Amino acid sequence: MINVSELEFTYSKSKKKAIKAIDFQIQKGEIFGFLGPSGAGKTTTQRIIIGLLRGYNGKVEIMGKERKDWNKDFFEHIGVAFDFPNLYLKLTAEENLKLINSYYKKQCTDNELESWLDKVGLLIDKNKKVEGFSKGMKMRLNFIRSIIHDPEIYFFDEPTSGLDPVNGKIIKDIILDLKNKGKTIFLTTHNMNVAEQLCDKVAFIVDGKVPVINSPKELMIKYGTQTVCVDYYKNNVEESKEFTLKNIKNNKGFMDIINNEEIRRIHTQEATLEDIFIKLTGRELQ
Repeated sequence: MINVSELEFTYSKSKKKAIKAIDFQIQKGEIFGFLGPSGAGKTTTQRIIIGLLRGYNGKVEIMGKERKDWNKDFFEHIGVAFDFPNLYLKLTAEENLKLINSYYKKQCTDNELESWLDKVGLLIDKNKKVEGFSKGMKMRLNFIRSIIHDPEIYFFDEPTSGLDPVNGKIIKDIILDLKNKGKTIFLTTHNMNVAEQLCDKVAFIVDGKVPVINSPKELMIKYGTQTVCVDYYKNNVEESKEFTLKNIKNNKGFMDIINNEEIRRIHTQEATLEDIFIKLTGRELQ
């Protein structure tokens, strides 16, 4: 669906490359997480693929066609929601959606627009001007604005930023539903919890370079400690012990606890994506 090869980009007023020969592929129906700290190159890469930045070197192929060769029809195939909502503040929520809806060949009915507003908890506010919305309300409206024309590919930049846990879950559930419908999603974030929950594959980007691409599960297995921790009660006192996973069924100490003590929980000592990011890049997320 998206194939990026040897991509490089330098801003006109800078001598330093913002993107340095990066490569990645995104398959149809995949949620691809582009993860890194602020200023790492996440948004720059996304804007190149969308077409907001030109003058890049390398290959950016989308749906089998080089980005430079697409015309305006390209925007019928993509939905974009940036971290900073770009809405018409003097219009109501409903008027914003109707205006954007009118730009596309494939349009929602009024009932479908109301259904989207209802899904993100904004139906009750549909006749209110956006200038009076909180940041979270603007984020939710901006999010559904990007999907009402039912495109094949979505670009989401920090989609849960500024949202409380309830509304954050609503947005994450919609993203997973889009994936289940075969949509392709390019997600940029520095929130590793969101990436763990949503992404099929993640790429770490630091200083314009991509040092690793893999699934969150494989990364956590590869860079975890390969141990299991057992929390249990012994003589009414809670204790905890760690054991290596290798040949654990033959570990007498482990089996003694399992057979003779009251187990509270057993869990593997997996690394988080943030742990792995820091280990591989030497940088913390900000």
